[in-house]
Amino acid sequence: MAAVAFVLKGYPRLSESFIAQEIRALEACGLDIRIVSLRHPTDRHVHPVHREIKAPVLYLPEYLHREPMRVLGAWQRLRGSAAYADARAQWLKDLARDPTPNRIRRFGQALVLAHELPAGIDRLHAHFLHTPASVARYAAMMTGLPWSVSAHAKDIWTTPDWEKREKLAACAWAVTCTENGRRHLAELAPAGNRVQLVYHGIDLARFPEPPSTVQMRDGSRADDPVVILSVGRAVAKKGYEDLIDALARVPSGLHWRLVHIGGGSLGKDLQHRAKLRGLQDRIAWRGAQPQEVVIAAYREADLFALAPRVAADGDRDGLPNVLMEALSQGLACLSTRMPGVLELIEDERTGLLAEPGDVTGLANGLARLIADPGYRARLGDAGAARVRRDFGHQRGIEQLAAKFGVGGGAKDDITRDMARGADRQRASA
Repeated sequence: MAAVAFVLKGYPRLSESFIAQEIRALEACGLDIRIVSLRHPTDRHVHPVHREIKAPVLYLPEYLHREPMRVLGAWQRLRGSAAYADARAQWLKDLARDPTPNRIRRFGQALVLAHELPAGIDRLHAHFLHTPASVARYAAMMTGLPWSVSAHAKDIWTTPDWEKREKLAACAWAVTCTENGRRHLAELAPAGNRVQLVYHGIDLARFPEPPSTVQMRDGSRADDPVVILSVGRAVAKKGYEDLIDALARVPSGLHWRLVHIGGGSLGKDLQHRAKLRGLQDRIAWRGAQPQEVVIAAYREADLFALAPRVAADGDRDGLPNVLMEALSQGLACLSTRMPGVLELIEDERTGLLAEPGDVTGLANGLARLIADPGYRARLGDAGAARVRRDFGHQRGIEQLAAKFGVGGGAKDDITRDMARGADRQRASA
């Protein structure tokens, strides 16, 4: 069977567990995958699913000047072909509209990919519509292979329309993980069904049933505070500034502790903000962690909070996987009315929502959830039922398997793989 090269920003990455989950499940369906990474890993940990993936990894030159001979050798080998001339013409057209070092680097990486592409690859698939899709597109032009793309969040909302329009016209097909994103991309794509909705969902075999006992903490005891968990990178679109400011407004008679898991460039700024609000002793900053640690944190928490918003540069979340994960563990979730979130959470039924950037609304929601364990339990039960009914990853994997031509036995293979995962989870519990 021919293989597919998955072009990724970086691999492995803790913050992109949904991609690793997809790769592992597609391998279980029989798809032969080769991973192509634009960057080397920087995380100290990996998720269990990373250790299960069989696909070999090809790392492209992260910075062209560090591996000039790979780039030069690829250029010398490819420069005489008509396919190279077409790719170069497209790149020069793109460079005129986006004259950045990033655009130059992507063409150099595409050269190396086209030259070093392993034998047997019959298509390229990019995760993210911005830089990985640029590399995949240029390399596909040089090799004559078809390519496809999975779009997610930042890549949809921060890529210029001209670039999205041209990439969607050039790719064989595209999928994205929210209906809001699908509608936006469909407006830019050629007529037809070029862009389809495929929810990531979560691998429920890795997330055991919620604990049977519910903690009844109500914030009345300083020695037994309500545990609020938030998992997400410390970046602007996650809204952690709003969450910290909201926590500062929670009535002083309610006792709580926040646990944050995630890396991100704003970590030190957020810790400083918490100190200015007098909250430094009530927040544990745990940094990026592997999935087994995150699952344990879900099961120890009383509620989950994430306050996504649109960042100044237009970046925003799609449907945060961590909300699905938290709901799967029976946690009441407080979030914001971002379009992707609204595809998962129904306010006052499967979670509690505030407007993006509404610090007062977030504070009121936190106070309500902290003080009322019965209300938390009702929301958590409804949210868990919603995720387990509608957001297991099997449906999305079956859609993708069919697109990659391995759909025939996909369902049985995924079910068997999920059962094995459940056995592993029980053994480690």
